[in-house]
Amino acid sequence: MRMSDTFAYQYAPKSWRVRLIGLPMLLRILTFILVVIVLARPQTNNSWGRRTVEGIDIMLAMDVSTSMLAEDLKPNRIEAAKSVASEFISGRPDDNIGLTIFAGEAFTQCPMTTDHTSLINLLQNVRTDIAARGLISDGTAIGMGLANAVGRLKDSKTKSKVVILLTDGSNNMGDISPLTAANIAKSFGIRVYTIAIGSKTVAPYPIQVGGTTQYVDMRADVDTETLGEIASTADGHFYRATNTAELKKIYDDIDKLEKTKMDVKKFSKRYDAYQPFALAALLSLLLEIFLRLVVFRRIP
Repeated sequence: MRMSDTFAYQYAPKSWRVRLIGLPMLLRILTFILVVIVLARPQTNNSWGRRTVEGIDIMLAMDVSTSMLAEDLKPNRIEAAKSVASEFISGRPDDNIGLTIFAGEAFTQCPMTTDHTSLINLLQNVRTDIAARGLISDGTAIGMGLANAVGRLKDSKTKSKVVILLTDGSNNMGDISPLTAANIAKSFGIRVYTIAIGSKTVAPYPIQVGGTTQYVDMRADVDTETLGEIASTADGHFYRATNTAELKKIYDDIDKLEKTKMDVKKFSKRYDAYQPFALAALLSLLLEIFLRLVVFRRIP
Protein backbone atom coordinates (compact mmCIF):
# COMPACT_ATOMS: atom_id res chain seq x y z
CA MET A 1 0.00 0.00 0.00
CA ARG A 2 1.44 3.32 -1.04
CA MET A 3 1.24 6.17 1.55
CA SER A 4 2.32 9.79 1.24
CA ASP A 5 5.05 11.18 3.46
CA THR A 6 7.11 14.37 3.88
CA PHE A 7 10.46 12.76 3.24
CA ALA A 8 10.97 14.86 0.14
CA TYR A 9 10.78 18.10 2.21
CA GLN A 10 13.34 17.25 4.90
CA TYR A 11 16.06 19.25 3.15
CA ALA A 12 13.83 22.09 1.99
CA PRO A 13 14.69 25.57 3.40
CA LYS A 14 12.77 26.40 6.62
CA SER A 15 10.96 29.69 7.14
CA TRP A 16 11.17 31.68 10.38
CA ARG A 17 7.66 30.49 11.30
CA VAL A 18 8.83 26.88 11.14
CA ARG A 19 11.90 27.65 13.22
CA LEU A 20 9.86 29.42 15.93
CA ILE A 21 6.94 26.96 15.99
CA GLY A 22 7.84 25.92 19.55
CA LEU A 23 7.89 29.47 20.95
CA PRO A 24 4.25 29.45 22.19
CA MET A 25 4.94 26.31 24.22
CA LEU A 26 8.03 27.93 25.78
CA LEU A 27 5.93 30.97 26.68
CA ARG A 28 3.33 28.73 28.30
CA ILE A 29 6.02 27.06 30.39
CA LEU A 30 7.39 30.50 31.37
CA THR A 31 3.89 31.66 32.36
CA PHE A 32 3.44 28.57 34.53
CA ILE A 33 6.78 29.19 36.29
CA LEU A 34 5.95 32.85 36.93
CA VAL A 35 2.51 31.96 38.32
CA VAL A 36 4.14 29.52 40.73
CA ILE A 37 6.51 32.31 41.87
CA VAL A 38 3.56 34.67 42.40
CA LEU A 39 1.70 32.06 44.46
CA ALA A 40 4.83 31.61 46.57
CA ARG A 41 4.38 35.31 47.59
CA PRO A 42 7.99 36.59 47.55
CA GLN A 43 8.78 39.38 50.02
CA THR A 44 11.67 41.72 50.68
CA ASN A 45 13.61 41.56 53.94
CA ASN A 46 13.39 43.91 56.91
CA SER A 47 16.59 45.93 57.11
CA TRP A 48 18.31 48.66 59.07
CA GLY A 49 20.53 51.24 57.44
CA ARG A 50 22.73 53.98 58.88
CA ARG A 51 24.01 57.07 57.12
CA THR A 52 25.46 60.46 58.01
CA VAL A 53 23.57 63.53 56.79
CA GLU A 54 23.67 67.30 57.21
CA GLY A 55 20.71 68.45 59.30
CA ILE A 56 19.37 70.07 62.45
CA ASP A 57 16.70 69.26 65.03
CA ILE A 58 13.52 71.31 64.71
CA MET A 59 10.29 71.35 66.70
CA LEU A 60 7.29 73.14 65.22
CA ALA A 61 5.02 74.56 67.92
CA MET A 62 1.68 75.49 66.33
CA ASP A 63 -1.30 77.28 67.86
CA VAL A 64 -4.56 75.36 67.22
CA SER A 65 -6.95 77.53 69.23
CA THR A 66 -10.31 78.33 67.63
CA SER A 67 -9.14 81.83 66.66
CA MET A 68 -6.95 80.16 64.01
CA LEU A 69 -10.14 79.79 61.93
CA ALA A 70 -10.06 83.50 61.11
CA GLU A 71 -9.96 84.03 57.35
CA ASP A 72 -7.57 86.95 56.93
CA LEU A 73 -5.19 84.35 55.44
CA LYS A 74 -6.66 82.10 52.76
CA PRO A 75 -8.46 79.81 53.22
CA ASN A 76 -7.90 80.49 56.93
CA ARG A 77 -4.99 80.87 59.35
CA ILE A 78 -4.66 77.21 60.34
CA GLU A 79 -4.82 75.85 56.77
CA ALA A 80 -2.34 78.45 55.51
CA ALA A 81 0.04 77.62 58.37
CA LYS A 82 -0.24 73.88 57.67
CA SER A 83 0.35 74.32 53.94
CA VAL A 84 3.47 76.47 54.34
CA ALA A 85 4.83 74.26 57.14
CA SER A 86 4.37 71.17 54.92
CA GLU A 87 6.43 72.81 52.17
CA PHE A 88 9.09 73.70 54.73
CA ILE A 89 9.25 70.10 55.98
CA SER A 90 9.44 68.71 52.43
CA GLY A 91 12.33 71.04 51.65
CA ARG A 92 14.47 69.75 54.55
CA PRO A 93 14.59 65.95 54.05
CA ASP A 94 17.62 65.41 56.32
CA ASP A 95 16.36 67.24 59.40
CA ASN A 96 14.83 65.72 62.51
CA ILE A 97 11.50 67.55 62.73
CA GLY A 98 8.67 67.17 65.25
CA LEU A 99 5.34 68.85 65.93
CA THR A 100 3.82 70.28 69.11
CA ILE A 101 0.30 71.73 69.07
CA PHE A 102 -1.23 73.90 71.76
CA ALA A 103 -4.35 75.81 72.67
CA GLY A 104 -5.16 76.09 76.39
CA GLU A 105 -2.95 73.00 76.81
CA ALA A 106 -0.06 71.56 74.81
CA PHE A 107 0.94 68.09 73.68
CA THR A 108 3.26 66.48 71.15
CA GLN A 109 1.49 65.57 67.93
CA CYS A 110 4.63 63.96 66.47
CA PRO A 111 8.07 63.44 68.08
CA MET A 112 11.16 64.36 66.08
CA THR A 113 11.61 62.12 63.08
CA THR A 114 13.14 61.96 59.61
CA ASP A 115 10.03 60.13 58.38
CA HIS A 116 8.57 63.32 56.96
CA THR A 117 5.73 61.57 55.13
CA SER A 118 4.22 60.48 58.44
CA LEU A 119 4.93 63.89 59.96
CA ILE A 120 3.13 65.71 57.15
CA ASN A 121 0.17 63.33 57.43
CA LEU A 122 -0.10 64.09 61.15
CA LEU A 123 0.25 67.81 60.43
CA GLN A 124 -2.55 67.72 57.87
CA ASN A 125 -4.80 66.00 60.44
CA VAL A 126 -4.44 68.90 62.89
CA ARG A 127 -7.78 70.62 63.49
CA THR A 128 -8.89 73.53 65.65
CA ASP A 129 -12.02 71.66 66.75
CA ILE A 130 -10.08 69.64 69.35
CA ALA A 131 -10.57 72.63 71.64
CA ALA A 132 -14.14 73.25 70.48
CA ARG A 133 -15.01 69.60 71.20
CA GLY A 134 -13.52 69.82 74.68
CA LEU A 135 -10.61 67.45 74.07
CA ILE A 136 -8.29 70.15 75.36
CA SER A 137 -8.97 73.54 76.92
CA ASP A 138 -9.39 76.45 74.54
CA GLY A 139 -7.17 79.47 74.90
CA THR A 140 -3.53 80.23 74.11
CA ALA A 141 -0.88 78.66 76.33
CA ILE A 142 2.24 79.91 74.55
CA GLY A 143 4.50 79.07 77.48
CA MET A 144 3.21 75.50 77.66
CA GLY A 145 3.58 75.00 73.91
CA LEU A 146 7.16 76.28 73.97
CA ALA A 147 8.04 74.23 77.07
CA ASN A 148 6.67 71.07 75.43
CA ALA A 149 8.81 71.65 72.34
CA VAL A 150 11.89 72.38 74.48
CA GLY A 151 11.31 69.13 76.37
CA ARG A 152 11.63 67.24 73.10
CA LEU A 153 14.85 69.03 72.13
CA LYS A 154 16.75 69.32 75.40
CA ASP A 155 18.48 65.93 75.15
CA SER A 156 19.43 66.30 71.48
CA LYS A 157 23.14 66.00 70.66
CA THR A 158 23.07 68.05 67.46
CA LYS A 159 24.79 71.41 67.22
CA SER A 160 21.69 73.32 66.13
CA LYS A 161 18.36 72.97 67.94
CA VAL A 162 15.46 75.16 66.89
CA VAL A 163 11.84 75.79 67.87
CA ILE A 164 9.54 77.55 65.39
CA LEU A 165 6.58 78.86 67.38
CA LEU A 166 3.51 80.12 65.51
CA THR A 167 0.54 81.77 67.21
CA ASP A 168 -2.18 84.35 66.58
CA GLY A 169 -2.91 85.31 70.20
CA SER A 170 -1.47 86.29 73.54
CA ASN A 171 -0.69 83.98 76.45
CA ASN A 172 -3.78 83.53 78.65
CA MET A 173 -3.50 79.93 79.85
CA GLY A 174 -0.95 77.49 81.25
CA ASP A 175 1.29 77.10 84.29
CA ILE A 176 4.50 78.27 82.58
CA SER A 177 4.96 81.83 81.38
CA PRO A 178 6.34 82.37 77.85
CA LEU A 179 9.48 84.15 79.11
CA THR A 180 10.20 81.36 81.61
CA ALA A 181 9.96 78.84 78.78
CA ALA A 182 12.25 81.05 76.67
CA ASN A 183 14.88 81.11 79.44
CA ILE A 184 14.67 77.32 79.71
CA ALA A 185 15.21 77.08 75.95
CA LYS A 186 18.24 79.34 76.16
CA SER A 187 19.75 77.25 78.96
CA PHE A 188 19.66 74.20 76.67
CA GLY A 189 21.10 76.10 73.70
CA ILE A 190 17.81 76.07 71.79
CA ARG A 191 17.00 78.96 69.48
CA VAL A 192 13.38 80.06 69.21
CA TYR A 193 11.88 81.68 66.14
CA THR A 194 8.46 83.22 66.84
CA ILE A 195 5.83 83.99 64.20
CA ALA A 196 2.79 86.18 64.86
CA ILE A 197 0.18 85.26 62.28
CA GLY A 198 -2.90 87.31 61.40
CA SER A 199 -4.07 90.77 60.52
CA LYS A 200 -2.90 93.79 62.51
CA THR A 201 -6.43 95.19 62.84
CA VAL A 202 -9.49 92.95 62.41
CA ALA A 203 -10.13 89.65 60.66
CA PRO A 204 -13.32 87.90 59.46
CA TYR A 205 -14.17 85.05 61.84
CA PRO A 206 -16.82 82.42 60.97
CA ILE A 207 -19.53 81.49 63.47
CA GLN A 208 -22.37 79.00 63.08
CA VAL A 209 -25.84 80.52 63.48
CA GLY A 210 -28.90 78.38 62.83
CA GLY A 211 -27.11 75.98 60.51
CA THR A 212 -25.54 78.80 58.46
CA THR A 213 -22.11 80.42 58.58
CA GLN A 214 -21.93 84.12 59.40
CA TYR A 215 -18.86 86.29 59.82
CA VAL A 216 -17.96 88.75 62.54
CA ASP A 217 -14.93 91.02 62.78
CA MET A 218 -12.41 89.70 65.30
CA ARG A 219 -9.85 92.17 66.62
CA ALA A 220 -6.17 91.26 66.52
CA ASP A 221 -5.07 89.96 69.92
CA VAL A 222 -1.51 88.83 69.21
CA ASP A 223 1.08 89.84 71.80
CA THR A 224 3.94 90.89 69.53
CA GLU A 225 5.94 92.35 72.41
CA THR A 226 6.09 89.04 74.29
CA LEU A 227 6.85 87.08 71.12
CA GLY A 228 9.68 89.48 70.38
CA GLU A 229 11.08 89.04 73.90
CA ILE A 230 10.90 85.25 73.55
CA ALA A 231 12.89 85.36 70.31
CA SER A 232 15.41 87.82 71.73
CA THR A 233 15.92 85.77 74.91
CA ALA A 234 16.41 82.50 72.98
CA ASP A 235 18.73 83.98 70.31
CA GLY A 236 16.12 83.71 67.56
CA HIS A 237 14.08 86.16 65.50
CA PHE A 238 10.53 87.48 65.64
CA TYR A 239 8.42 87.64 62.46
CA ARG A 240 4.99 89.05 61.64
CA ALA A 241 2.91 87.39 58.91
CA THR A 242 -0.27 89.13 57.80
CA ASN A 243 -0.72 87.06 54.62
CA THR A 244 0.29 83.71 53.18
CA ALA A 245 3.08 85.17 51.03
CA GLU A 246 4.75 86.74 54.08
CA LEU A 247 4.40 83.48 56.01
CA LYS A 248 6.09 81.55 53.20
CA LYS A 249 8.94 84.08 53.07
CA ILE A 250 9.45 83.69 56.82
CA TYR A 251 9.84 79.92 56.50
CA ASP A 252 12.21 80.48 53.56
CA ASP A 253 14.36 82.71 55.80
CA ILE A 254 14.39 80.13 58.59
CA ASP A 255 15.31 77.49 55.99
CA LYS A 256 18.75 79.15 55.73
CA LEU A 257 19.72 77.99 59.23
CA GLU A 258 23.13 76.37 59.74
CA LYS A 259 23.30 72.59 59.46
CA THR A 260 25.31 69.98 61.28
CA LYS A 261 26.20 66.33 60.69
CA MET A 262 24.09 63.65 62.37
CA ASP A 263 23.66 59.90 62.11
CA VAL A 264 20.31 58.65 60.85
CA LYS A 265 19.20 55.07 61.44
CA LYS A 266 16.52 54.03 58.98
CA PHE A 267 14.33 50.93 59.12
CA SER A 268 12.94 49.39 55.94
CA LYS A 269 9.91 47.20 56.45
CA ARG A 270 9.35 44.10 54.30
CA TYR A 271 6.65 44.24 51.63
CA ASP A 272 5.21 41.89 48.99
CA ALA A 273 7.35 41.76 45.84
CA TYR A 274 5.20 39.55 43.59
CA GLN A 275 3.95 42.39 41.37
CA PRO A 276 6.78 42.26 38.76
CA PHE A 277 6.37 38.49 38.41
CA ALA A 278 2.59 38.81 38.04
CA LEU A 279 3.02 41.45 35.34
CA ALA A 280 5.58 39.30 33.49
CA ALA A 281 3.22 36.26 33.67
CA LEU A 282 0.36 38.30 32.22
CA LEU A 283 2.51 39.63 29.36
CA SER A 284 3.83 36.12 28.63
CA LEU A 285 0.31 34.68 28.50
CA LEU A 286 -0.98 37.44 26.23
CA LEU A 287 2.01 37.02 23.90
CA GLU A 288 1.42 33.27 23.69
CA ILE A 289 -2.26 33.76 22.83
CA PHE A 290 -1.35 36.32 20.15
CA LEU A 291 1.24 34.02 18.56
CA ARG A 292 -1.09 30.98 18.55
CA LEU A 293 -4.04 32.86 17.06
CA VAL A 294 -2.27 35.18 14.63
CA VAL A 295 1.31 34.22 13.75
CA PHE A 296 1.22 30.42 14.10
CA ARG A 297 -2.39 29.72 13.17
CA ARG A 298 -3.03 26.09 12.32
CA ILE A 299 -5.70 24.67 10.05
CA PRO A 300 -7.20 21.48 11.58
